[in-house]
Amino acid sequence: MKKLKLFALALIISTSSLFAINVNSIENPKSEIRTQIVKLLKSPDFKIEQELNVTLTFTFSSEGEIVVLNVDSNDTQVLNFIRQHLNYHKIENPGEKDKIYKMPLKMEVG
Repeated sequence: MKKLKLFALALIISTSSLFAINVNSIENPKSEIRTQIVKLLKSPDFKIEQELNVTLTFTFSSEGEIVVLNVDSNDTQVLNFIRQHLNYHKIENPGEKDKIYKMPLKMEVG
């Protein structure tokens, strides 16, 4: 009976460590993906008063559409603009499905 309890404890510890491993690593997008995203965000429909640095976290759906996960900005205009122009838009050479990408963006006064 003692061996059975020890075996069950070892099994629980080993399987719980498997669930703790992060399968999705965060990567920087390839330059072709970045170029296409910057093209989609080329002309904002609001005036930028000062230079903004934003970090965009996204992934791709099974259909190759961009799925915006997070926009690191407190400005609601920037947040809405990026979501409207990127979320569920297809690009020519999407990245891997369900892989998380992080991309810094600089929005300049213009």
